[in-house]
Amino acid sequence: MVEANALSHVDGSTFPTPALLGVDPTGDQAGAPAVLMSWLEGKPVWDSGPRRRWAGELVELAMAIHDLAVPEPGFVRDFAPSRQRSYEPPRWAGDTKVWERAIEIFHGPVPGPRRFIHRDFYPGNLLWRRGRLTGVVDWESASVGPPAVDIAHCRLNFFYATPELADLLLIAWEQATGQSFDRWADIAAIVGVLDGLRDRPPTASARHELEHALALAVDADTR
Repeated sequence: MVEANALSHVDGSTFPTPALLGVDPTGDQAGAPAVLMSWLEGKPVWDSGPRRRWAGELVELAMAIHDLAVPEPGFVRDFAPSRQRSYEPPRWAGDTKVWERAIEIFHGPVPGPRRFIHRDFYPGNLLWRRGRLTGVVDWESASVGPPAVDIAHCRLNFFYATPELADLLLIAWEQATGQSFDRWADIAAIVGVLDGLRDRPPTASARHELEHALALAVDADTR
């Protein structure tokens, strides 16, 4: 089971995670496949000031995850963009050519480098108490793939309500790593929720942020 393997892999890391207590992969004992882990106190924090420092803290945490050793093949899955029912651009798209090109890139090869990644890295899976990180949870999507995926997934969540944080996160990432953010990861994140964007159209401001990020990624693409 991916989450059990991931929890064993992150055990003893520099950031707090639930402890793996037991696994019932067949469901013989629990009635369904199950992972038993320790309970951690704390709750998600979606915004904190000053925002620039907050973005830097998120980047530092992501980098600590990516610094862990890459597991042996098959221990966790290789990253692959999330498949969608349809790849038609949403009806609200302002520039369908941008979406069409982004979708082409989405179906192309996954770039490097290959690192251990959380794959669902965003404030909803980070627990805090009194300004202290108490847990990084929900490791069922852990993968080996480009580290920018974690930053892009976090940015995707910020586009809906706090786009300033999405920009600050990118800046903090580039400053901390000394490398340009691979905007391919924004394409993987946004096109990877395309079904939801069609079924539940976001607000006008979120549409603008999402499409703007896609346009920048398409312009930056050299593949």
